[in-house]
Amino acid sequence: MNHKQTLAILGLACWSCFGQEAASDPWAAGELLQPAELAQAIRSGKAPLLLSVAFPVLYKGKHIVHAINAGPTSKPEGIEALKTAVAKLPKDGDLVIYCGCCPMVKCPNIRPAYRTLKELGFTHVRVLSLPTNLHTDWVSKDYPSDGAGASN
Repeated sequence: MNHKQTLAILGLACWSCFGQEAASDPWAAGELLQPAELAQAIRSGKAPLLLSVAFPVLYKGKHIVHAINAGPTSKPEGIEALKTAVAKLPKDGDLVIYCGCCPMVKCPNIRPAYRTLKELGFTHVRVLSLPTNLHTDWVSKDYPSDGAGASN
């Protein structure tokens, strides 16, 4: 096998991995919310209910303004905390969940949170697109944040 064939095979293998990652996301493309759109909604006073499913240390450090700390959902106790956080919310309410602990494709919290909310009967759940992390995709753009050192 020559060098070009090896590169072609590696390229196909990488491409198929990316396709599999996208297929594993439980949400539809229309349920993915872009940060600029959410920032605009917050600034206009028409923000959806925001649920942070990040680890507590990240939420305490900095989080999206008005977000409720629902706890990380990578473990059963986090799923229970999420259930408690949403117990009294209307099932047809506009919910946006986010984590931002790491690149979204590797996030241990966002997919379990989404699946749990859907299983609980919530009908309007969206996921904030944070492909890199909360700092890069939200805080560094000076979008509305709260927590330690928040300036906006």
